[in-house]
Amino acid sequence: MNLAKRYHEHIKNKQSVSKKLILSIYLILIAATGFAQWTTLTSGTTYGLYSVYFTDSNTGYAVGDFGKILKTINGGTNWTTQPNGTFECLRSVYFSDANIGFAVGNHGTILKTNDAGATWSLQTSGITLSLISVCFTDDTTGYAVGESGIILKTTNGGNTWSPQTSGTDIWWLYSVYFASANIGYAFGDQGTIIKTSDAGISWTPIASGTTSCFFSAYFTNIDTGYVVGINGTILSTNDGGTTCIIQSSGTTNLLYSDYFVNTEIGYTVGYNGTILKTNNAGDLWTAQTSNTLYELRSVFFTNADTGYAVGNHGTILKTINGGDFVEENLSPGFAITIFPNPTTDKLTIVIANNDVTLSLSKGQIEISNIQGQILRTINAAEKQTSIDVSDLAGGVYIIKAKTLKGVAVKKFVKE
Repeated sequence: MNLAKRYHEHIKNKQSVSKKLILSIYLILIAATGFAQWTTLTSGTTYGLYSVYFTDSNTGYAVGDFGKILKTINGGTNWTTQPNGTFECLRSVYFSDANIGFAVGNHGTILKTNDAGATWSLQTSGITLSLISVCFTDDTTGYAVGESGIILKTTNGGNTWSPQTSGTDIWWLYSVYFASANIGYAFGDQGTIIKTSDAGISWTPIASGTTSCFFSAYFTNIDTGYVVGINGTILSTNDGGTTCIIQSSGTTNLLYSDYFVNTEIGYTVGYNGTILKTNNAGDLWTAQTSNTLYELRSVFFTNADTGYAVGNHGTILKTINGGDFVEENLSPGFAITIFPNPTTDKLTIVIANNDVTLSLSKGQIEISNIQGQILRTINAAEKQTSIDVSDLAGGVYIIKAKTLKGVAVKKFVKE
């Protein structure tokens, strides 16, 4: 079974925008900037991309269908194709330092570069099973996992790879992650989690408490980790897998990849352009605006603010502000305040301006979800407008106030 065929690209939902909701084309154009979180980069390909990895703030790699390897040396502004000698689908890329990197894929494909991607050489894996994930604990010791529960290990920088006894024969292991030189985990179908404490010599199962399929994991320290997968599943552990806790993701979309920039702030991406962020170690996950409906397969951050996500149809996204919504006042001297925030039923919008001639009476107020979908449009009152939001589901929403003198944007939380 091929992972790429398990899930298909979602067809974009058609949206219609009524002209009566628009005060002017100009206001619509400038108001859109208030939602900018992730921007689309030009990848130069329409091939699916499945993994992204950066070795520093400017240098990064993405791999995907038909042996595609892309490299950037300017933070994603430009991407160039790296020759590598294979047309096999590449599923995962990992660099152990600035120059030494590996990519794995279908039919046992393993590629290695010693010169930061200038050249790639095929290695002998000894198998024809597909490999989905690769990671290294240093320049010489690495692991790859994939089809039929296969685990390969190298201790000589990939010159030779040896099968390990995984103790499982499930269809797929989709992810491997080592929290230290000796302690590592592999994740896959049917809620499978296996752990090694002796650098892969032996692997033991961990009870995940779910039969969900797991696609990715990330550990912030030797004990604390997060696993994501099908149906929006996010699993966390604070004791090295002894106890696994299912977190509330707020989505049923499949999640393919996760990444934490520190012990509190993390991201996960997936189906239908889903991007979720947590600021509190997974206690709450909030949806971010990706501006795409393509599947996002991998996410990577170079610092707390700058991150990348790649996916189907050559999609590469970038954020330079941690993906957070930026509240904007798009007219000099025009702003709004909203209260209470968070709210449970009523929300009041007040104009914050010393100009007595400026009011909301000839304007409109829009309420949108975090994906930018307009849910409600209200004709505004003079200086203050109250809105009943009791029917909205709990989550983060956007308030956009439009007047003849400009636009102001804020967000609020409905509890």
